Amino acid sequence: MRKAPGLLGICLSVMACASLTKPVPLSVNPAQMAKLRVVDERFLSYNIEMAEVIGADAWLPYEIGSGGLFEPRSPIDLSNSRLRKLAEALGPAYLRVSGRGANQVYFHTGEVPLRKVPRGYEGILTRKQWQGVLDFALAVNAKLVTSFAVSSGVRDAKGVWTPKEARKIFAATQAGGGKIFAAEFFNEPNRPAEAGLSRGYDAAAYGKDFAVFKKFLKAQTPEIALVGPASGGEDMIPTQGPAAVLRVEDLLKATSPGVDIFSYHFYGALSQRCVSGQDDPLGTRAEAALAEEWFSRAERAAAFYQDLRDRYEPGKPIWVTETADAACGGNPWASTFRDSFRYVIQLSQLALRGVQARFHSALAASDYGLLDSHTFLPRPNYWVSLLWRRWMGSVVLDAGEVREGGHLYAHCLRDVPGGVALLVVNTSGTQTLRLRVPMAVDRYTLTALKLEDTVVRLNGEELKLGLNDQLPNLDGERIARGPIELPPASITFLAVPDAKNGSCP
Repeated sequence: MRKAPGLLGICLSVMACASLTKPVPLSVNPAQMAKLRVVDERFLSYNIEMAEVIGADAWLPYEIGSGGLFEPRSPIDLSNSRLRKLAEALGPAYLRVSGRGANQVYFHTGEVPLRKVPRGYEGILTRKQWQGVLDFALAVNAKLVTSFAVSSGVRDAKGVWTPKEARKIFAATQAGGGKIFAAEFFNEPNRPAEAGLSRGYDAAAYGKDFAVFKKFLKAQTPEIALVGPASGGEDMIPTQGPAAVLRVEDLLKATSPGVDIFSYHFYGALSQRCVSGQDDPLGTRAEAALAEEWFSRAERAAAFYQDLRDRYEPGKPIWVTETADAACGGNPWASTFRDSFRYVIQLSQLALRGVQARFHSALAASDYGLLDSHTFLPRPNYWVSLLWRRWMGSVVLDAGEVREGGHLYAHCLRDVPGGVALLVVNTSGTQTLRLRVPMAVDRYTLTALKLEDTVVRLNGEELKLGLNDQLPNLDGERIARGPIELPPASITFLAVPDAKNGSCP
């Protein structure tokens, strides 16, 4: 990797972004940016966890207080018009309905409500709730990804997994006019205790269960994608508490080659609610949120899992099916503009590394949700997602080298032949960055009065929903060729429709 003289720090990305130093504008030519790779058109995807669908305890928002870790929540209203309208604007996408709640859920197909959860499970999914998932996915142009119960309630006399709950979900999906596009066996199998499995559950037991699951899944429809292992935490976060953590590599040894799509989960840290009163070795302090080391963690995790993919599932696409700023519901600034820098840089880094789809941990839950869980109003990362979806196409381009302070990324401009979209992230809180582009651009700059704000501005105008939850016009500022000044702590998308880049169909 090249390093520019006179700069103190380096980013860890390869071909991810270029230096944007103040004295001399950096000149870039979008017409000459080479094609690196192509990602899925549904690259920007999200989760609605099974716990949200059935109604279960959720992480207590920081603003409510410190009277515990959780709050009881009713099932999410997937028919809500605001929720559907805002989700549809991010489409096409993948919708993953999984999480810890899916590992021990009982699917109740009857009309009369059950008085208590059946033995061997921890939650109840009703047919009406599942139909709500199917209807939502259809309404917002999302392909459904899910996982299944693995707890003691679905096991035979020898303790081996059976598909009796999964079979009911497939039958209800077909009857309800829906379709499961892809399936993971269960959520985070490297943490079996959190799935209600015995302490003796190991990689060998997982291998036996996986073989049964794969046979069952492929019998449903040959086209369905088997995704896995859906593990997480081994790359960054140490074991917490008494629960045993299995090595992902051991799970792969027991099953590979076994999947159509390799998946993993990534959180760069544990949230403050989970490390309160302890030393903070994982960088969960707000002042570290704009540091290059913090941004680099997603890349290090990607390298860890890509190495495993290459050795055990060579050639398979990679999905990150769960990710956010921090596990345990996110940090206090996850809902603010301060987290948007990590969010958009991580999107760009993973696309550069060839990750085909990135699923945000929550569309509308916890502090890291794209939408507020109570009102469904957009948070800063939703607006970032909307602009990304509007401009950043599936073809990833080489924007140059990486240097500290300013990040430059490039994709083909969505739905504009020959067009290029540039993303410039100024992580400096004090310096203006200057960029020279040899053709006219349409500029879309996101800023906030303070990093801790939950309100963001596009080219100086506050972004908010209009009457009947109408999305605002995302009007750009036309700039002729010449230096473009990018203010401190800003995220800027530059649409270059006349770039005439031959790599952009």
